[in-house]
Order: sequence, then C-alpha cells, then structure tokens
Amino acid sequence: MAIMWIVTGGAGFIGSALLWKLNQEGQDDLLVVDRLETSEKWKNLRPARFRDYLEADDFLTRLESGRFGKIKGIVHLGANSSTTETDAAHLVLNNYEYTKRLAQWSLRKKVRFIYASSAATYGDGRFGYKSDDRTTQKLLPLNMYGYSKQMFDLWALRQGVLKQMVGIKFFNIYGPNEYHKGDMRSLVAKAYEQIQRDGCVRLFRSYRPDYKDGEQKRDFLYVKDAVDVVYEFMTTKSYGGLYNVGSGHARTWNDLAAAIFSALEKAPRIDYIEMPEGLRLKYQYHTEADMEWRRKEKKSKPFRSLEEGVRDYVQGYLNAENPYL
Repeated sequence: MAIMWIVTGGAGFIGSALLWKLNQEGQDDLLVVDRLETSEKWKNLRPARFRDYLEADDFLTRLESGRFGKIKGIVHLGANSSTTETDAAHLVLNNYEYTKRLAQWSLRKKVRFIYASSAATYGDGRFGYKSDDRTTQKLLPLNMYGYSKQMFDLWALRQGVLKQMVGIKFFNIYGPNEYHKGDMRSLVAKAYEQIQRDGCVRLFRSYRPDYKDGEQKRDFLYVKDAVDVVYEFMTTKSYGGLYNVGSGHARTWNDLAAAIFSALEKAPRIDYIEMPEGLRLKYQYHTEADMEWRRKEKKSKPFRSLEEGVRDYVQGYLNAENPYL
C-alpha cells in the first residue's frame, strides 16, 4: 500500500482545509487519520478526495508494525486543541507522546515530518514571538494545551532533530470547516450566530488599564492562507525547524467584529461582557507572529487582509447553503 502523504487530524479544521488544498493541486493519493468519535467533523470529509481513512490508534499500530508501503511524508495536525482542557495526563499522551512516536518513526525511516505546534506556547508574550531556538527554551505557556505542544518542541530541540522536521506555530486561524469545534470555534463563526440571533457581538471586557474593552489584539489568519503555507512546507525540502504561521499583524477584537458586520452589511453593535474569573489570569492580551522567515521568501503569495478573509468566509460559506470547503 503506497501512500504519498499521510494527514493526521485530517477531518479537523485545518486538516480538512489542507485536504481541500491538496485536492486543488491534483493530489488525492492520501491517507486521512483522525478520531471521529461523536463529533460532526466527519462532514468535513464529504467533499474531499483521498485513498483511505484510519482511526488514530489503529493507524499508529499499523505504522509501527510496518504495514505501509512507501510514504512521502506525514503532516501531523491531530491533537486535542482545547485551551481549556484540564486533563494533563490525556494531553501528555495525546499531544506529546503520540507526536513523539510519529517523529521517531519518521526519523528512522527518513520520511518528511511536519507537525502542528501552537502559538499558545508563547504564553503572555513576555519573551516575544520569535520561533528561534533561544526563545523556544524560555517560553512559559499559560495553559496545559500550550505546554503539551511546548513539551514536544523542547524534546525535538534537545534531541537535536528539530531542524530535520517542520513545526508550525499556528496563530488565530479562522474559516470554513471549523463548525464542529464548539466553543473553540473562531469569533467569526460565533459572532455570525450572535448577530443573526441577537443583532450584536459579545466581546470580553479588558481587565488591564493599558487595553480598552475590545482592544485586546490577536494575529488572525484565514485558513486558506494557512494551508497555502503548509503546502509550501510539504513541497519545499529546505524548510526545517519551527515556523510561525500568522498574518504578522496584530488586530483588535473590535476590528474583527467590524469586519464581520461589514461583510453582513450591517451597522456594528458590540456588547462587552465579563470574562470568566478562571480565564482572566490565563488570557493573552496581545499576540503577533514574527514572520521574518516568510518576508525573506519573496515568491510567497501575499495573505488576505482580515477584512478580505472575513468577507470570503461570511459571504462564501457562513451565508451559503453549503458552508464547507
């Protein structure tokens, strides 16, 4: 059984968008790996073309027992990405140990390995947002999800193998196929529902005097641009190490809300609400990807602006009969 590429988390948000991108590039010789369980993410797979599907635990057993033929590479996007998950043992097994086993297999077989780290590793941003080795060793994530990702980054760095693979630190990605994520969906999807139901968007108040309500900042990137970058990593062997994937320009939640209202051709109406106490000490007030590595790649396609991405998402998917890629 010869497979060109394996995509874990392939039924998830970014994973299914990557399948869409690969299909657009004429590639469908793909093995999709995920844990479908009881969620609705199986719907993300319906339009996709791929050779086969395996559940995550079955896949790992088969891979390590040598039941596959030639594999060109693995894009490992599968993880529990809930920033509010408190089961540390589960996150260690699912996000750290599983990734480590895939990486060790890939290194032994000299198969290209691309994996999802996370911008959550940067914590409150006190050490900046560079993805270089020196910064990576200092980082203090604010939640266990971020730390589970940091654990693998540090393992790969200490083993001296990080440059032999590609780790991707996704920032705030939004777009079609995130519908199954519940509270972990982007504000665009949640705000769209709020506006349709109540005519307003609800944003958290600020609890720092240097940030007005709604002026907290994030680095937002449309999922179509994110998977374009992943495709660059898949098709260009010279990449190695950790890379930020964001727009490189922080924008406020107020900016994002305004873009959603504009895409719906409605006047903005924002209500500021109290943030849950348990979240206040773990809340990031500013994130912005250092994208110097990409600015050096002059052939890279420019990203959509926040307003362009939100308009495409709202008008092309959320407002459409078929909201899937």
